[in-house]
This record gives sequence, structure tokens and C-alpha cells, in this order.
Amino acid sequence: MKLLVIGFGQCGCHIADEFARMNKRARSRRGLEVLTGIYAVNTDLADLSSLSSIKSDYRHRILIGGRKAAGHGVGKMNELGAEIAREDADKVIDAIRGTPRFYESDAFLLIAGAAGGTGSGALPVISQVIRERHLDRPLYNLVVLPFEHEEHTEERTIYNTATCLKSCSTVADAVFLVDNQRYIGKSKSSRSNLDWINELTVEPFYNILCAGEEKKARYVGTKVLDAGDLKQTLSGWTVISHGRMKLPSPKLAFWRASSFREKNATANRGIEALDKAISELSFECNPADASRAAYLVAAPTKEISMSLIKEMGEHMKSIAPDAIIRDGDYPRVGGYVDVSVILSELRNVEKVKRYYAEAASVTSRSERRQQQVDSQLEEIADAGKDIPSLTEMTSQNYSEENELPSDEDPLST
Repeated sequence: MKLLVIGFGQCGCHIADEFARMNKRARSRRGLEVLTGIYAVNTDLADLSSLSSIKSDYRHRILIGGRKAAGHGVGKMNELGAEIAREDADKVIDAIRGTPRFYESDAFLLIAGAAGGTGSGALPVISQVIRERHLDRPLYNLVVLPFEHEEHTEERTIYNTATCLKSCSTVADAVFLVDNQRYIGKSKSSRSNLDWINELTVEPFYNILCAGEEKKARYVGTKVLDAGDLKQTLSGWTVISHGRMKLPSPKLAFWRASSFREKNATANRGIEALDKAISELSFECNPADASRAAYLVAAPTKEISMSLIKEMGEHMKSIAPDAIIRDGDYPRVGGYVDVSVILSELRNVEKVKRYYAEAASVTSRSERRQQQVDSQLEEIADAGKDIPSLTEMTSQNYSEENELPSDEDPLST
């Protein structure tokens, strides 16, 4: 599957940058191009400058809101981010249409953090514009949810997240949910932790995108999971993940080939990799709530046996019993069994419902708080109403000193 990727705001742009690195890896290691174009859109000039893999020209790093944001962001006001995106939408559309391989794209993937200002506001707006102009291709959103400490320290985080999720759900064919809190603590420093989260967010897409674009016959699976399968799978609230289990050393290959125990162990490793993927889904959910699912098994050719495929299919069905399941194999990876999983059209997403409920409470509290502030300011103004204002006094004196006699012609010399 070939995607055209656009990142919005700080979070979305850095994940798009990670997608650019992934595309370079696919090109150098596998001779494949899985992205037709990668773009970063932001109101913050410094954030755009900090990217490392997206092309640095103005067509790929797009600064919007020049007059209203002056290159310094929108201060977490996603209404302003949406307004700027609507005004500068043509900048983005013109840039992606100028992509030489634009018409090779199977789908659009637009990315943003839900809690910010530019990304949260621009993501649904640009999605809507692209949807109106390119009805022939599916459009997906990848939305990154905030850390818990962000939710607790600033109410605006809850409001932005809820409005972003609701807006995206009405326009995108599928919304990939990525919860930052799922990955916290996997690295020590804040910066390295964020970089690691970006890498974990993108990695599950790697084999899934490559498998359908593979050109070398020896790496084409017996059952290919291609763009058509993914389009039929992706719908509504969606999660993605991958799990990996290491295979024994190649030095034991002569023994492994004749050992029924090792063949059984390979199947077990496939199940373990699938279970690992389910335990590390990008967003916490009940897999049984999925109406659609897909998984891809990537392993050395000799390890992908009929028994492995059969047992993994049965295990996946037990995990998502009500889902229409599509699967594929990809005999490309060496040294381990790698399983990529997508669960889509989730019927019950508790955290999203919680965001909606809390946002309504936040709005109500904010209105009451503003009313109290306005009332207190009025009390202060009333208390000082009999005290003269220096600005008014000096303004009045200036007017009197410069006032011309009524019978004098102001144009006369």
C-alpha cells in the first residue's frame, strides 16, 4: 500500500518525519517505495526547522498562519488552528498535487496530536478539504492522545482532544488511535522517550505497507495482504501494533529442519508474537469489540508453514470472534517472527467517551469561571468609578491645547 503522509503541528510533523525515515529504510533495504509524498504543516517555524528527514523546501515543510501566528504557533487554541488551516488550505493542496507520484497514492494518512493547537485544529479541516476534492481514495487520520499528566495540569488538553476526535471521526474513513500513555517509561529522558514513542508509532506500518508493494517473487507471500485488503479492513476507530519473537540461531538450522519439536516451537513463537502485538496495541481496547481485523506474519520462508498459518488464524479468531479477518504472510524477515495486527471498526471505545464527557464538563466549568471573573472585574471597576483616569485627563488636555478657534480656517497658513 502506498500512502501520502501529512503531519500537522509539532507532534504530527515529527511522526511524519519518522515515516520519512521508514520510507528511506524500505528503499535502501528492500528497494521499495511505500510513501508517495511526506509533508509537514505547522504554524511554528522552529518546529519545522527541527525536522531531519522530510525535504526542507517550502513545498514539503509548509508554514501556515503567517499573519496570525507569525511563525510562533497558536498557543494550544485549536479553534485558531482550524481557522488558519481553512484559510491556508490551498497551500497544502497545491503542495500535494505537485507530488510527481501523487496519483500512485492508494490513500491519505494525516497525522496530529489531539491536545495541541495547530495539529488538533488543522487535522480535521484539511481532512475535510482533501475528502471533498479526492473522493476516489480513502483518507485516514492518525491521532495521538496526550499523556495523563497533560490532562491533569491543563483543562484545555481535554477540550482539544475531544473536539479533535469528534471532528476527525466525522470525516476520516478510519482513525488510528495512539495513546502516549501506553508507551511512557520505556525510555529515561523526555526527549528520547518522545523519539522512541514516535518510532513505536510508525514501526507497525513497515511490513504492512511493504508486503503489498513487494516486487521480488521470492519475497511475495502465498497470501498477500495488499492495499485492497487494507481498504476493506480500515474503518472507524482503529488500533495497530506489532509483536516480534526471536528465532533460534541459524547454527541450529540442520537440527531444526528435522525436528518436529522445533517446528512446533516456531508455531508457538508465532502465537507469542501475536499475543505480544495484542498486549501492546497503540490504544487500550477490548479486541472482541473489533468488527474488522487484519494481521500479517513476516518470517523466513522456511518458518512460514501451513501449521503456523492455521494456528495463528484460529488464535486470531478467538481474540476477535466477531471480526471479519484478513491475513497474509510475508517471507522477507530473517531471524525472528514478526506479526503486525490491525483491529478496526471498534464498537466500544471507553476512553474516547470519557474525553467527550469530561470536555462537556470542562466547557461548563469554564463558562462559570469566566462569569465569576467578569463579575469580579465589574466590582473592581465600580469601586473606582469616582477616581479620575490619568489617560483620560491627559487626552482631554491635549485636545484642548491643540483645538483651533472656530472662526479660523484649518487650511490657512
